[in-house]
Amino acid sequence: MSEFAAWMRLDRPGRDAALLQPSDRGWLLRGAAAFDHDGGSVAAAYQVEVDAGWETKRGVISGFFGNQTVQHEIRRDDAGWRLNGVRVEGLEHLVDLDYGFTPATNVLQLSRITLKLGQSAEVPVVWFDLDSASLTELPQRYERRSEASYWYEAPTVPYQGILEIAPNGFVRSYPDLWRLVA
Repeated sequence: MSEFAAWMRLDRPGRDAALLQPSDRGWLLRGAAAFDHDGGSVAAAYQVEVDAGWETKRGVISGFFGNQTVQHEIRRDDAGWRLNGVRVEGLEHLVDLDYGFTPATNVLQLSRITLKLGQSAEVPVVWFDLDSASLTELPQRYERRSEASYWYEAPTVPYQGILEIAPNGFVRSYPDLWRLVA
């Protein structure tokens, strides 16, 4: 079964849409985001491939950022993480990929950790930062507050708020940043 979501950006002009589909070995998240950014307009097509346990195997981003073409491949294997074929040290313990420019990747993390009401979890991720075109560790914490909401914290960004979740698992409301429109 495929799941679809589309968002409107709240802090600046922008839209995003994503489709989550089963694949041969797990799940495939594909989407496209277009929005204004400090460095110029951004249009980015993206995908993340995860295995049956929702652990990231590969990610791809392509498009433009201002006047520059964007094309990145991210891979995770037994040796760790690679960005455009170059190993990135210190991220070997992480299993989730998060794109900082879209709310779509939260569905992958939430599907993997499956918290029950009242439970919380530290979920550090490999974070792709569009500005620096780099991979870093992003500490995150989720606490399930209701059937359809999580308290979310990413202290190094810094960001915190209640994420409301749609029935299909995608984020419905990312306070002050994104709102689901379809």
